[in-house]
Amino acid sequence: MKRAFIAGGLLLGLALLAPSAQAQTGTARGKVVDAEGKPLAEAKVLVEFSGGITRKFEIKTNKKGEFMQVGLQPGPYHFTASKEGYQPVSLDYHVSLGDPTTLPDFKLLTAAAAAQQPGSPQVELKESFQNAVALATSGKLDEAEAAYIAVLAKHGDIPEVDYNLAQVYILKKDWAKAEVSFRKAIEARPDYAQAYLALSQMFVTMGDKAKAAEVLAQAPKEGAAGATMVCNSGLTLINAGENEKAQEAFEKCIAADPTGFPDAYFFLASAAMNRNDIPKAIEMLEKFLSLNPSKSQHLATAQALLAALKKK
Repeated sequence: MKRAFIAGGLLLGLALLAPSAQAQTGTARGKVVDAEGKPLAEAKVLVEFSGGITRKFEIKTNKKGEFMQVGLQPGPYHFTASKEGYQPVSLDYHVSLGDPTTLPDFKLLTAAAAAQQPGSPQVELKESFQNAVALATSGKLDEAEAAYIAVLAKHGDIPEVDYNLAQVYILKKDWAKAEVSFRKAIEARPDYAQAYLALSQMFVTMGDKAKAAEVLAQAPKEGAAGATMVCNSGLTLINAGENEKAQEAFEKCIAADPTGFPDAYFFLASAAMNRNDIPKAIEMLEKFLSLNPSKSQHLATAQALLAALKKK
């Protein structure tokens, strides 16, 4: 009897201890929703203990966007909710013993919506860039230079920023720095046709036709960027006095994109007139005008030339 009594007492002791052992851990629960408060199913929630010991748990939300993690040592935790296509959201929260610790809802914005939020890196970059553009436009070149450099220092090389900085250096006639910035823009975006053209035109302005031609030769020749490059390179070649090469460029431009660059027909008409090829000139002028080039600075000239040629 005595032995049975001792065993029973031991079992009773274990039963009394069980609730106490269970109370040594906590539970965290919460919900992940979208910007409209609708539940997000299959969202990931990473639970990381911040109390000095590395402990991680990863769980997913159910159809109601809810999640729960049991067996957590009480203390501080870092929670991160994420889902593909959405901006992750993190939260630091203390998990207690006993009743489950209920976290505030994790509201996830789509990546596009998050990028438009005040204070986001994308918004800050856009505002900084626009400020630099405004300074350059108003003629405050030193301030614009400093603003562009600050953007690059914070965000790294961005083709548009390097390109605009190069334009500031051109206005300051600092050709060496302009070349460096143009080449950084091209390095960041190898198909940046506008940067190739601007760099080539800079060399034309400096009187270095050889370098201008070298840059054009390095420019992309395929795809949309290549077509843009070929079309605009004709203008650079005309400015460099390379009329025959310019004519070849405009012909390639028309072959690549018959309607996207109306001015190519105007310049081919000019080349035809220089050769005294009146029928060809009329053909090119009529084609130019048929494309309704209302924004072309050559519109009035083309109309006058066509009227004069048809009288001959």
